[in-house]
Amino acid sequence: MKKVVNNWKRWHMNQVVVLSFSLFVLGFLGILYAYSMDADISSLKNELPQATVFYDIHSEVASKVSANKNEGVSISHVPESMKNAVIAIEDHRFYQHHGIDFIGITRALIRDIQAMGMVEGGSTITQQLTKNTLLTSQKTLKRKIDEVFLAMKIERQYSKQEILQMYLNQIYFGDGAWGIKQATRNYFGKEVKDLSIGESALLAGIIKAPSALNPYHHLEKATQRKNLVLAQMKMQGFLTTQEYEHAINEKIVLNNKGGDPFRGKYPHYVDQVFEEAIEEYHLSQDELLTNGYQIYTELDPTMQHAMEKTFQNDALFPKGSDQIVQSGGILVDPQTGGIRAIVGGRGEHTFRGYNRATGLKAQPGSTIKPLAVFTPALEAGWEITDMLMDEPMSFGEYEPSNYNHEYAGQVPMYEAMKESKNVSSVWLLNEIGIENGIDSTKRFGIPLVKGDRNLSLALGGLEHGVSPLIMAEAYSVFPNNGVRTKAHVIRKIVDADGNTVAEWKEKKDRVTTKEVTDQMTTMLLGVVEHGSGKSAQIAGREIAGKTGSTQVPIEGVTGVKDQWFVGYTPQLVGAVWVGYDKTDEKHYLKTTSSAGAAIVFREVMKDALKGIPAISFNVQHIDTLMEKRLEEKEELNRKSLEEYFNDGASRWEEKWRKQKEKWEKRWKKLGPNFKY
Repeated sequence: MKKVVNNWKRWHMNQVVVLSFSLFVLGFLGILYAYSMDADISSLKNELPQATVFYDIHSEVASKVSANKNEGVSISHVPESMKNAVIAIEDHRFYQHHGIDFIGITRALIRDIQAMGMVEGGSTITQQLTKNTLLTSQKTLKRKIDEVFLAMKIERQYSKQEILQMYLNQIYFGDGAWGIKQATRNYFGKEVKDLSIGESALLAGIIKAPSALNPYHHLEKATQRKNLVLAQMKMQGFLTTQEYEHAINEKIVLNNKGGDPFRGKYPHYVDQVFEEAIEEYHLSQDELLTNGYQIYTELDPTMQHAMEKTFQNDALFPKGSDQIVQSGGILVDPQTGGIRAIVGGRGEHTFRGYNRATGLKAQPGSTIKPLAVFTPALEAGWEITDMLMDEPMSFGEYEPSNYNHEYAGQVPMYEAMKESKNVSSVWLLNEIGIENGIDSTKRFGIPLVKGDRNLSLALGGLEHGVSPLIMAEAYSVFPNNGVRTKAHVIRKIVDADGNTVAEWKEKKDRVTTKEVTDQMTTMLLGVVEHGSGKSAQIAGREIAGKTGSTQVPIEGVTGVKDQWFVGYTPQLVGAVWVGYDKTDEKHYLKTTSSAGAAIVFREVMKDALKGIPAISFNVQHIDTLMEKRLEEKEELNRKSLEEYFNDGASRWEEKWRKQKEKWEKRWKKLGPNFKY
């Protein structure tokens, strides 16, 4: 009897509490509504966080970048099973309440009182959205009150579908997955629209305790929770008995593909896309990171991979003392100007950091000779077989010297190119006139300033310097029959609504004639086949190119500051720079221009062109000229020898004639009666 009385008292107390609470809620509802009118939800945006997607030359996804920790998906692409699963387990009165579920709160309070503790929460989906997006994690009374005000205002401003979309895109699903899109990819390796009922239930179940219910670590608990979600869905009419039975017996296959495989891929190339989009099309970085643009690029993934792989091979680069020897490289299609691959540096990448492939300002050394000296000389009527001076000389105060301090007196132009003769190049520039050299260099797209108007231009002595991008674009003139096509990474930019907001317009300039470029290619083939660029040779392919280096500008230090190789096949142009970011007494290269940069170029091109048929330039090779010159030398030597012997015979004949005349005179003088 005593037990019955106690139970009755407890029930009576609960009813009093419930009634009192209900009256309090009704009275407080008006106050909440009034206060909620002033609640600030301006920072809540019903926007889908979209990654910027980069497409390669084949229009396939190549990379993704986003400023957000998650990536959004439209509620229209979320299957009903996923929406219903979340509502069933998290907020089954979602479509009935206005942000605050007073019935749910009352029920939760009764259960808490009955259990003499906190056993059930009363937060709606709208309140959870509020906590996750607008409030701090502090558990204070003020925070709880703010949560209520904000939730009510959100419900007045947004539809249920909009609220559900924001919630699903921003809730944490564990395992580093923010939002339904990441969660689906992390756990099942698929897209949201392809979720099954069982998979939807599993994801919905995780929300309560993302760490404790992570199926990768706690599969049994996650499965139990999934089954509870399915039971709730059936009880609330979201599933038929048949659908429930099928889902409860569904085998869930976890498939972690490591997140989005495209996110953050090809970072150096992406950096240049950002630079071009900002400079050429006047888009801001924030717009590019948040507006969900689709950017179609000139990227060739095979070539980009080849370049990245090469730059990660430390054995190909000089070993630095206490800091890494840096490098930058680029590959360009000479016909279209499309940049196929970029690596802006070695070591750790920084988003939009210093890109040595495009932002470098270094003197080009001898790689400028074909542009500033030999092209304008050929245009002026010189032949590649014409003889150039090669001996120590001065041009006023300027006294250039060959890198090895060896001189031949005179050399044909092609040999001056092949052996990278400094004095011959300066002498030739002086002969054709500095203005012609300046004009040609500018036509190739090399930026010059007033201080570059001197003979040191022949050896790359520029005040501001160049980048691999500038040099690759300039050299593209040679395989493209004298036409320079502006290099670029972007083909077009499409916004989230499918509108094309930017599109590349081809820019071409006639620099010189095909006749000149064919002769230049003949000489540059000789550089790789027989001269300073032998390290760039690739078996079975014709490679033309030029080495270059600059000296350390510190008195008493003998070494290399900048090391270059710029070269090409008929299909592809490449430029590689190697050096320190800052050269000083301790940081400089000890290798020549024929070593490091040429080797890096060779390895990049070898892999980049793998599977692409080798094509001939169809020009005369230097071998033919060398053989012809050798024949001419041999002929000259033969003629000289013949002349020598002929001259000798003539001399002896004359001597004998004179001697004979002498004896004949003596014989006559002795008379006919002389006897021996």
